[in-house]
Amino acid sequence: MAWTYRKRIKIVPGVHLNFSKRGISTSIGVKGASLNFSSSGTRLNTTILGFSNSTRISGSSSQRSPLSHPDPLPTYNSVLSDNIFSADIHQITSQNMSGIKESILIAQRQKAELQLDLQKIKKALVFSKTKKILSYILVYGLINKNTVQKIDQDIAAQQEAIKETKMVIDHSAVDIDIQFDDPTKKKYDHLCSAFKNLSTSHRIWDITGAHFQDRVAARSNASTLVNRKETKVGFRSLSIIKSNYEALYFQNINGADLYFYPTFVLMYTNDLNFAIIGIDEFNLINTSAHFTETDAVPRDSKVIKKTWAKVNKNGSPDKRFKNNYQIPVVQYGRLHFSTRTGLNEEYQMSNFEFTQEFGYAFQEYKILCRAIDSNN
Repeated sequence: MAWTYRKRIKIVPGVHLNFSKRGISTSIGVKGASLNFSSSGTRLNTTILGFSNSTRISGSSSQRSPLSHPDPLPTYNSVLSDNIFSADIHQITSQNMSGIKESILIAQRQKAELQLDLQKIKKALVFSKTKKILSYILVYGLINKNTVQKIDQDIAAQQEAIKETKMVIDHSAVDIDIQFDDPTKKKYDHLCSAFKNLSTSHRIWDITGAHFQDRVAARSNASTLVNRKETKVGFRSLSIIKSNYEALYFQNINGADLYFYPTFVLMYTNDLNFAIIGIDEFNLINTSAHFTETDAVPRDSKVIKKTWAKVNKNGSPDKRFKNNYQIPVVQYGRLHFSTRTGLNEEYQMSNFEFTQEFGYAFQEYKILCRAIDSNN
């Protein structure tokens, strides 16, 4: 009996976002699948092979938090500690982003199912090829030509099924199609330009810990001690999302990495463990940090003054310590990200001007997005 391949029809939702003065228009879904947003929550409607299903996704639009304003930081230097990190990733997703997250999870479940299908088809292909070889070895294939023809048909169908399944697996991601009006696009392009400059900073650190230090007792110029580890930022894409815009990527040393898309921020650990935060709920504090640098001073940083390894309360060198030496105090940029749902991450950049530029560009873009959303 010839091998048969029943092709599964899968639904991969798409997300379409339109930014204009009339508001943010959001639709999720392709033919046969859609997500509808309302104040009572999000409902996922799918139609597959004539069967329909409706699943309620709990959640509603959460209250927007006010814009954050920069606050000054005292001078600090590095020490080992670990106390700046975000809450469990499953707690961080914004309620009004649950629909997009569900769409991504649907696509990932589809991908996992198709990968199992692919393995089964590959095994069937190996069996068919082995069967054909045996038919010649055992002679009956030479006598009964119809047997070999049926096996060849099976092989052709299995090869085509493998090709089609691989193609669907490659496209098992939510398609984020974002369209801006001209004023909004200019703001977003400015944000991307500022981020590009930020990514060229000579040194970028993830601040994973910070605590107060008694300057008098420690005979130090620094009142805050931090633990910092070098990290990376840049433009990057995720396999679970296909978008006409690359994400603004911040590597997170002690947690999920951050991916900034035009209307949300995605915290990503792996394809099934991630959180999505609406831009309107994402708080960014941009400040200057005066850092007592015991390592080499980055080439794009400014030394604002000099201090001593051991100092008196008035800043003069403590003469009780032999071989007391001077240390530069450097101006760095600081970015602190937070949300009411538990995100808490901090970064330090050697280029203060680029950090400030990015912080201002983000706040301007966020204000515009809020104004657009309020007109929706």
